[in-house]
This record gives sequence, C-alpha cells and structure tokens, in this order.
Amino acid sequence: MFKKILIANRGEIGVRIVRTCREMGISTVALYTLEDRGSLHVRLADECVQLNSAADFVDPEIILDIALSKRVDAIHPGYGFLAEEAEFIRACDSSGITFIGPPADIVEPLRDKIAAQERAYAAGIPTLKHSNQSYSEEEFDALETAAAAIGYPVIIKSCSGGRGRGERLTKSPKYLREAVRQAAVVGKAVYGDKRVYLEKAILPAFQVGVQVMADKKGNLIHLGEREGSILQKGQKIVEEAPASCLNTEQREKIWQAALDIARLFNYENIGTVEFIVDASGNFYFSEVKARIQVEHPLTEKLTRIDLVREQIRIAAGEPLPMVQEDVWLGGSAMMCRVRTNDPWRNFMPSPGKIKKVRLPSGPEVRVDTYVYCQCDVPGAFDPLIAKLTVWAKDREMCRLRMQRALEDFTIIGTPTNLPVLQNIVAAPEFRSGNYSTQYQIKLFDKSIGDEPDDHLRDLAVAAAISYIRRNQLFNPKASERLQGGWHQTSRRLPQ
Repeated sequence: MFKKILIANRGEIGVRIVRTCREMGISTVALYTLEDRGSLHVRLADECVQLNSAADFVDPEIILDIALSKRVDAIHPGYGFLAEEAEFIRACDSSGITFIGPPADIVEPLRDKIAAQERAYAAGIPTLKHSNQSYSEEEFDALETAAAAIGYPVIIKSCSGGRGRGERLTKSPKYLREAVRQAAVVGKAVYGDKRVYLEKAILPAFQVGVQVMADKKGNLIHLGEREGSILQKGQKIVEEAPASCLNTEQREKIWQAALDIARLFNYENIGTVEFIVDASGNFYFSEVKARIQVEHPLTEKLTRIDLVREQIRIAAGEPLPMVQEDVWLGGSAMMCRVRTNDPWRNFMPSPGKIKKVRLPSGPEVRVDTYVYCQCDVPGAFDPLIAKLTVWAKDREMCRLRMQRALEDFTIIGTPTNLPVLQNIVAAPEFRSGNYSTQYQIKLFDKSIGDEPDDHLRDLAVAAAISYIRRNQLFNPKASERLQGGWHQTSRRLPQ
C-alpha cells in the first residue's frame, strides 16, 4: 500500500481524499494557491505546497515536480482535468509515480467522444445520432450542413468536456451560430479546447449514469445508477439514486449495457458510464467519465462502499473486495450541490468571506465541504462549496429528509443557491419524480396567497424586525476629546 499521496485538487474533493487517506494510514500532500491557502484541505493534510503557476491545478509539469520533490508514491487527481489527461498519466508512469485512476491507454480513447460512441455502436450498444467529426467555430458551414443532416433539435458539445458547461441546445438553424460560439468559448475557457461536435437532442430526456468498478485482474462490477436531470446552466445541481425515470426491467438493462461498454474498453478503476434516456425508457450511450465524479456520495450512500478507498486499493494492485452478488443497493439517496451563485443576479458567482456556517446533521445526513466560519471562497475556482447528501428507506422519506436538511443549512456572508434548492425539492414535479432535463428552475414555486397563515405571520415579524434595525433612531454622541478646549471655542457663534 502507498505511504504518501499527493492530491492534485482542492475544495471539497480535496478534503474528501485527505480524510480517506488518514483512515488508511496514508500521509497526504495538499496543493494550494495563494488565495486558497486557508482552505480546509490545506489544514487537514500532513504537508502542503503552494502552486506558483498561472495554470494552477492544470499545470502537469509543476505538479509532477512537486510530487517528485516530496517523494510521494502516488497522485490522486480527484475529479479535476488532470484525471483524464493521458499525457500526464504517462508522465507519472515514467517518473515511477502511480496515478490513481484508469491507465492512459484507457483514458485516451475515451476522451475521443465521437470515436467512443462509434465503437460502442459497432458493438451493438444504442447511441444517439451524431456528427462523425469535430468542428472549430471557423468551420461553421460544414457544421451547419451536419446539423441539417442530423435534424433539429441538436446539442453542441465540447469535444473535451462532453455534457456539462460546454453543452448548448438549439432547436432551430436560426440560433445555431450563436450556440456554437457559446459552446466554443466555454470549451476553451473551461477545458482548453474550443472544438465541438453535434448530437441529436432528445426532448424530454433524462441523464443517467451507471457507476462501475474494475480491478487490474479483470474483475468488473456495477454499483447501481444515478440520475442528474435537473440542470442549472448545463450543470447538475440536484441528483438522486436510484433513477426515478427507470423501472426494474429498464434498470437491469442499463446496468448490463454499462458493464458491456466497460468491458469493451477494458476499463480499470472507478468510472461512470453515462446514458441519455427518453420518455419511453429507451437509453442511448453518451460517454464514459473515466474518473470519480462529483456525485459519487450518492453511490456511497446506497452501497456503503468508500469509492475513494477502492480507487486507492485498485491503483495499488489489490483485487475488488466483492463480486456483483455481494453489492447491496438499498433505499434512496439524494444530493444537492450548494454553490455560491447569486439567484437574484442570474446565478452569477459570488465569492467572498463566509461569516457564519451551520451545517445540517441528523440520521443519514452527510455534508462534503471545505468551508467553515470566517473562511474565504475564492473567485478563481468553481463556486461549488458543499454537497449535501441524504439517505432513507424510500424516496419520499428521503425527499423529506433532504427538505429538512436544506432548511437547517445556514450560510451567512455570501449569496448561495440554497433557496433555489429548497424550492426544487418541494416542487410538485420533484415530489412526483416526474421531471426531466427540461425542468425550469424557479425562484418561487408558489403564488402570493398560497402560504399558510403561520408562515405569513413569521414573514411579517421578520420584516418588522428588519425594518426597525435598519431605521431605528439613535442619539449621536461627540467624542470626549472634542468636549473642551479649542474644539468647542472654534464652534461658538459670535456674541
């Protein structure tokens, strides 16, 4: 087993990895930038090193130099961009440092989203209709022809990011150019790659990912599925497991398809096979995320398996601790991503100092976070500051537990999306499980007058107190040093 691991990431995933390493008796080295030096992952790690690079956590040369100087055995990339960077993985191998994740020979073909879909299609796995090549913004004429051949609506996807922030939907040729421009800009800024490709859009659609785990000896299992169909600006913010859009038969078929795809690419370590599901329950392979994902706590709640621990064990050459029949998938889990996005300013990032924090607790409530009272939220990184995950025996009990936990969650000092998450979990569509990627996020789900009397009473009291505090009278008092001498004389009126 490894003795020392460098964590090439920050924030809540950095904290998550440090804690598992401590339980395993493994020393950790944390990386940080100057504005992030007070972050919790830095405080918890055994050692820490400042990154003196304009590229921060995506500078492979600097990170590898630090790893060598600290004499670490392995590097854990979290879910950062280096997690799927084949050249960085090869550089680690050449330096005698173990990369905790899939090998470069697996990551590289999976990064080519178009080739991966075509390989899966040739193996009999359903895929969505897509362009057979990628395009730059300057190749708009060819891209426009490809979009017409696929048929609208189409999705413009980043070649490096796939689904996520680099994705744009357009239902008409009229808006294609602007959608391509936006996808290229975001792809360049976030992933360093502005090339895009096209995919046929399914409306309504459901995003479902199946967690897979494989060791170096060829043993492979799945750990159930997760659904993340509620999106805000292309990013998942509320997810649940198991997927509410699938019945038992569909669920078993999508599990088997995920295993078939993992075997097709000789997958190793932890990963997620992602699918798009239509309203009839038909599913289509989308891509493989060859890393641990943000939403992995959902799977950990359902299975009681520490995925980070298993990542480390597999990278160290140990076999899977179980076979498929031993995997327990019980109850229902939900996760909300708490972000410093201001709902009243079109969800703009709102970095700053967090003055007070009260984390929710109680049975089966888990919070992954790096924030604490008086900490700073940097503006240079993703505004995700916490992940709230809950589990219960059934979906409705789980939803009620999440609703209560969100009400208990308090952050004072900078705006967050907590009010939006509360509205989503309480919305009729979510209560029924009848929602898709077309779900429209609302700041208010109720019209004025629908609130119960006691709620209106509490609002009136809060408004009155706020008004008094803002407008209360006060008696100004002059400083003692201004009470005598020339200070008073100079202010006397002529007699």
